[in-house]
Amino acid sequence: MAKPDELIVDIAARVESGQSNQMSLTVVAGGAVITGRLAPEAVWRQRISEVLTNSARLGDFSAVFDTPEHKDGPPTHLHFHVARILQGTVGIPETGGMYRVAIEDVSAWTVGDFSYSNH
Repeated sequence: MAKPDELIVDIAARVESGQSNQMSLTVVAGGAVITGRLAPEAVWRQRISEVLTNSARLGDFSAVFDTPEHKDGPPTHLHFHVARILQGTVGIPETGGMYRVAIEDVSAWTVGDFSYSNH
């Protein structure tokens, strides 16, 4: 989006302010469809740091996520947890992952997330 959609910026701002961490969203960014639940950036960073800390090979990278960014102005990114990239008839990864998406890269979006059924 040349100029990010004000609605999605407002949704991200509410999540960041702690008013909601249950907002499910599906976005199209760079041709990928990502579906999941939004988290405040600080919570997202903390979870990534915990996962990296517990990794024998990637523990050194956990410090990158320890310090939250302090920015003035509206949010610039969406922080997804329990999220999947939709590909064909599956969501990758099946259990959900952690994704950071620049709001300016979102070309389409809808409230809610998608799940699959074998029916």
